[in-house]
Amino acid sequence: MSAKRRVVITGMGAVTPLGNDVSSTWKGLREGKSGVGRITIFNAGSFPTKIASEVKNPSFSKWESKSEEFSHICRNSLFALEAAEEAVRDSGFDGRVQPERVGVYFGAGDGGFNFSQYALVVSEAVQEDQTVDAKKYFTNSLQKLSPKEILEQEPFQVVNHLSGVFNAMGPVSNCLTACAASSQAIGEAAEIIRHGDADVMISGGSHSMIHPLGLAGFNLLTALSTRNDQPQKASRPFDKNRDGFVLSEGAGVVILEEMEHAKKRGAKIYAELAGYGASADAFRLTDPHSAGRGAIQAMKLALKHAQLNPSDVDYINAHGTSTQLNDAVETHSVKEVFGGHAKQTPMSSIKSMLGHMIAAAGVVEIIASILTIREGIIPATINYETPDEACDLDYVPNTARRAEVKTVLSNSFGFGGQNIALIVKKI
Repeated sequence: MSAKRRVVITGMGAVTPLGNDVSSTWKGLREGKSGVGRITIFNAGSFPTKIASEVKNPSFSKWESKSEEFSHICRNSLFALEAAEEAVRDSGFDGRVQPERVGVYFGAGDGGFNFSQYALVVSEAVQEDQTVDAKKYFTNSLQKLSPKEILEQEPFQVVNHLSGVFNAMGPVSNCLTACAASSQAIGEAAEIIRHGDADVMISGGSHSMIHPLGLAGFNLLTALSTRNDQPQKASRPFDKNRDGFVLSEGAGVVILEEMEHAKKRGAKIYAELAGYGASADAFRLTDPHSAGRGAIQAMKLALKHAQLNPSDVDYINAHGTSTQLNDAVETHSVKEVFGGHAKQTPMSSIKSMLGHMIAAAGVVEIIASILTIREGIIPATINYETPDEACDLDYVPNTARRAEVKTVLSNSFGFGGQNIALIVKKI
């Protein structure tokens, strides 16, 4: 990483199950609240998992009234636009930076999916011999499915909306590396700024997989908690009795800016993005490598790029999904990297409160990390009741903790073995 062009965060926005902006989300995290409840978006009564962490009262009408372009906007795009609007307003760069010097790098997941409508189209085209009547399928598709609604299923539609609404004419891209997506997007966006190809980048991620296909897929993988009778206690990272993660949704956006550019325009600077490490396990689709080799590599790279030692890190914002394997491997990986400092460094998982926002998880965790630095409050890992011998670090159990924090390392590990570590520090 070049020391000549340093990257800072000048704006933040969020839409989460704890609140539809940064302040309400952070308030919920400080207070140890859970956003998990019974699924209301569709009838999940026949699924093994009947709980999720949903965004409350999303404001579709606001965007639908603005333009015909948003007439079929999905949850994924809506959350991204709401979070980006807050972040851009917070940063104050809009109209003060040449559009050609503003880019978008996002980690947007697959968008809205009208499962019932599509199932109807398919079922009506299937004949008695189980073959598909192609003509009937295409006719039904034309009659029952909107082209705009189909486009909203595509991840690229999110960055299309963002670049258009915020007049970002610089580099625009989207990466979908599962649970690591928004963290990777932030790291890559920072590299674009360091290389001099942009001065400002709108970055982060959005996702909503709370639909029948998403829930069914994760249930088939046995990745989700089935603690349906205690929704708010279902997400329990590092607890011995954890039984899977809780599916969540939402978006987070950070405005990344070259530091001297931000200072010149008098911008508020929250923190510096000092380190970025990326690696792949090259192992299995759903399981991390048992020795944590990819996670270890990512953390070491982030520390190297930030020119920091493990002892310089005051807090680790864990990936901490609440699955048996992930939490144990992450614990092992942190001990391998931090050595004797591992047990002295607090590490917590805000997924205990938010659930797992998939592609949007990493950016919201970076926002929480920045606010930890700003306010000196480390959010807790709630629902931590029974220690696990494989997870023996300081997870800030159940109650937020006041502490002086200057540097935070945040982990994001995705299906497919993608590992990202980001480091933010106080300026």
